[in-house]
Amino acid sequence: MSNILAIVGRPNVGKSTFFNRLTQSRQAIVEETSGVTRDRHYGKSDWNGFEFSVIDTGGYVVGSEDVFEEEIRKQISLAIEESDVIIFMVDVKSGLTGMDEDVAQVLRKTQKSVFLVANKVDNPDKINDAAEFYQLGLGEVFTVSSINGSGTGELLDEVVKVFEQKTIEEIPDLPKFAVVGRPNVGKSSLVNAFLGDERNIVTPIAGTTRDSIYTHYNSFGFDFFLVDTAGLRKKGKVNENIEFYSVMRSIRAIENSDVCFLMVDASQGFESQDLNIFHLIEKNRKGVVIVVNKWDLIEKESKTHIKFEENIREKIAPFTDVPIVFTSIPKKQRIFKALELGSLVFKNKSNRISTSKLNEIFLPIVAKTPPPSVKGKYVKIKYITQIKTSFPAFVFFCNLPQYVKDPYKRFVENQIRKHFNFLGVPIQIYFRKK
Repeated sequence: MSNILAIVGRPNVGKSTFFNRLTQSRQAIVEETSGVTRDRHYGKSDWNGFEFSVIDTGGYVVGSEDVFEEEIRKQISLAIEESDVIIFMVDVKSGLTGMDEDVAQVLRKTQKSVFLVANKVDNPDKINDAAEFYQLGLGEVFTVSSINGSGTGELLDEVVKVFEQKTIEEIPDLPKFAVVGRPNVGKSSLVNAFLGDERNIVTPIAGTTRDSIYTHYNSFGFDFFLVDTAGLRKKGKVNENIEFYSVMRSIRAIENSDVCFLMVDASQGFESQDLNIFHLIEKNRKGVVIVVNKWDLIEKESKTHIKFEENIREKIAPFTDVPIVFTSIPKKQRIFKALELGSLVFKNKSNRISTSKLNEIFLPIVAKTPPPSVKGKYVKIKYITQIKTSFPAFVFFCNLPQYVKDPYKRFVENQIRKHFNFLGVPIQIYFRKK
């Protein structure tokens, strides 16, 4: 179950530096995937074996230093709604400001865990300066330095305790599908089309977190849970920063699912925001089906859909082994096709290939096309195995893993996809020393 940590506070208190400290140290070690966008507002972190997502709300505030309080208030209310833990960052150097007091006033009303963190405590003399923040009435003040990392460990020890207390109800082991995409592409309509008149056989199961509800669907041979985030339920007038809002929603839905239906509006094409959400799905190692909706509104010639598809694959490269389906919800076109593809992708995600089979197929391939030599050194691959993870991951044991570059990893991945069905599923390839 996903844990989400949001960092809030007024501009220039060091939120982004702190965000980078939490996310990059780990990405630098773990993220071997090429072509993953380093989205500066969203990252993965872990502490003492607890993995969690970090969201820097500051990255979304429109405007410069004279940010309207209104804008910041929106960020905070969204962070409160979507995250499990909130870090409220203040700045020891500039001291307590009116805007800090405004933020604190909003945060005092929430039931969520809030950690008040005084940043820029770069030397012990500054610790005493942090005492003035106690008057905000948010309990203990944690002192950190985003620049040199001091105090971060003690803070994260406490944060992780909150994550540990999150109660997780057991959810039956069925596929969990999420419908994600930009605002107004037809997500709610697709969910309603899936559920249709079958609402009598739909039993909402109380979510494992306050803001995700799993709706059980069992009909027409399909049996799965639909991850319904608060975003899929009709909200009142939504005036918030739409991009931020949809990214927060998407993260929550993606992390709680196995397979995502990424909905795209045919009349607008595959835009950069669609690509961002695609990369979020890929980064979280979830299965994906791209659903091009409102296809009935497009003027068509004989090859329109082929061109549209090529355009999408060009943009999502190198991970192009993804099913794309063209739907029209009012006309009920290909909605079940989307469900069939989702079920197939779910099955592919748990594909396990025996070590003997892998070696039988791959040793001749890598013998014929070995990794290019580097500085006169030759990489010899000894054997291959699939490791037990929630997504397909393969380890190639060899003598000089450090010399294997990304193009060769892509070659190997393409060969795996050619011989086995991993349609719609991100694959991770590792080279390790034997």
